[in-house]
Amino acid sequence: MKQRLSYLLLMFVLAINAFSQHCVYDENIQTLQVVLNNDPLLPPVLKLNHSSYLTIAWDEMSHDYHRYTYRIQHCTRDWQPSEEIFESDYIRGNNNLVVEDYETSFNTTQLYTHYSLRFPNPDVNISISGNYKLLVYDEDDEESPALEVRFMVVEDEMSVSMQVSSNTDIDINNEHQQVSLNLKYGALSVINPYTQVYPVVVQNRRPSRTVAGIKPDINKAGGLEWTHCSELIFPSGTEYNKFEVLDMNEPGMNVDNIKWLDPYYHAVLWANTIPSAYITDEDRNGAFIPRTDDQENNDTQAEYHFVHFALETPRLSKDVYVSGQWSNGELDPSCKMFYNEELRCYEAAILLKQGYYDFQYLIADEDTVDNLANFWQTENEYQVFVYYKEIGGRYDRLVAYQRVNIKF
Repeated sequence: MKQRLSYLLLMFVLAINAFSQHCVYDENIQTLQVVLNNDPLLPPVLKLNHSSYLTIAWDEMSHDYHRYTYRIQHCTRDWQPSEEIFESDYIRGNNNLVVEDYETSFNTTQLYTHYSLRFPNPDVNISISGNYKLLVYDEDDEESPALEVRFMVVEDEMSVSMQVSSNTDIDINNEHQQVSLNLKYGALSVINPYTQVYPVVVQNRRPSRTVAGIKPDINKAGGLEWTHCSELIFPSGTEYNKFEVLDMNEPGMNVDNIKWLDPYYHAVLWANTIPSAYITDEDRNGAFIPRTDDQENNDTQAEYHFVHFALETPRLSKDVYVSGQWSNGELDPSCKMFYNEELRCYEAAILLKQGYYDFQYLIADEDTVDNLANFWQTENEYQVFVYYKEIGGRYDRLVAYQRVNIKF
């Protein structure tokens, strides 16, 4: 049986992934990718009865073959298994399939095997909207998943529009952004909007920037509005930092140097500081794209290397983490930074695959997760998901979705 993360670590990972799209439970798995329609910048939101698809891929850090299987599970609006419907209600086809596409790495210093699957596919598809988990199991441990992918399937039965402003109910052009929503029911019957309609708003796909079940301040015929809701005021944050390692013999963007220290390459990034003013910089809101300049196959010829992060600052009162969409949640334990008293900076060395990465530094304690600074000009991605349950309905439908990238 494969070695698993400790129980406490699993609970920690689960707690911080309340609305993230994936979790990795097997410590031998790296670089989980969930890509919609071959675009790594899109969130995993499929349209019901549409040709959209997900490509799900990961690396197992050896050349040993692992027989992986995957299963689909419909979930409630808060990601619990849907207990009032049967598997046949939401699955067309089979629901315990083998991952057949895999290839070992070639000419790399670290051995790994790249596995991938496409969903939906001729063997399995989805019948209804809502939240879904795709659970991948290793035959060595068929009781506990090796990884979990979360995705959403939307049916366009309602319409929702979203606006974001830096003129908020608590400050103007300062440290916050406020979201307003306008929902139209369409042909769906809504008798009690406060129990049947459930919106979820997410900033930059972050669990700590997720607001769910917000009550509207305007209830009108045919729809709802959220215009002055304090719950929809978000800290504006800062632009993401970024780096790129495409060639192990040549430092890339924001990389100071690359060295070989047997048995790994090590890429040392230029040190960061806490920003005191807004700096315009184009980023991808936490995304990552594995790729190389000097190889033909990014999936199997990209190198794994340790990336060294440094944040120059006096010691802070909270823990500091490196974070991005690649880190399996905001506060991945492997991405926690440690303070170097001599150099007066936080440091972390994280094993990553070659490519482009957005990242930011977060500070956290038991109760909160915060950015180092907040500037109203920050470009952020916002998503709104609207769930609906008809009177007597047996599951939560996802009936409206909108995504905006706001830039002032």
